[in-house]
Amino acid sequence: MQTTDDLVVTGSAVFRGALSVGPTSVSAQSRSTGLVQDNNVRFPEKLTELRVWDALQTNLPGTAAADDLALINGTLASVAPTVQAGDLKAAGATTRYAGFLLTVPESYVSGETVQIIMSCGMLTTIADTSCTVDVEAYKLDKVGGVSADLCATAAQSINSLVFAEKTFTITATTLNAGDVLIVRIAITCTDAATATAVKPTIASIDPTFDIKG
Repeated sequence: MQTTDDLVVTGSAVFRGALSVGPTSVSAQSRSTGLVQDNNVRFPEKLTELRVWDALQTNLPGTAAADDLALINGTLASVAPTVQAGDLKAAGATTRYAGFLLTVPESYVSGETVQIIMSCGMLTTIADTSCTVDVEAYKLDKVGGVSADLCATAAQSINSLVFAEKTFTITATTLNAGDVLIVRIAITCTDAATATAVKPTIASIDPTFDIKG
């Protein structure tokens, strides 16, 4: 005969077989309590997700122009796709942008570290004056507004033929899982008279988060 009464044990209980526990309701917060936090976990951004910064309905062009960066396809199995500012030799001071929407993952620990790490450098020749990459990030409030710029890191030089990672820290005090950021990347290059190609390039974009689960 099967009953649904609770079993109450007032002393010690020894179980010599399998113990089966029925369905329970556990909150997401309770589930995460015992999990170990993993820091700076990368969530690579697909370069194909980058958009024209002031026309997000539009994919990046295949050729950089005006104030837009370009998505360069590369050769399959030979050259990886990259984001480039075009050939800026002798172009003077030029700034070009790309934008994308970044969703904070559901495993993110509220208020913990958020970064955007980019591998950047120059192809063919460095600029004779300077070349930098910069990041802006704004939290969408989901009622049509945005926060102030949350990026706490200033523009960094990428004026080298050796590609290197550039880390931009996002102020995460108010960030929670499921938040959405609109991110704008800027490359600013100043070259006065270089004779060969000067191509500022982004090879990868890796947002990182401290997560549990």
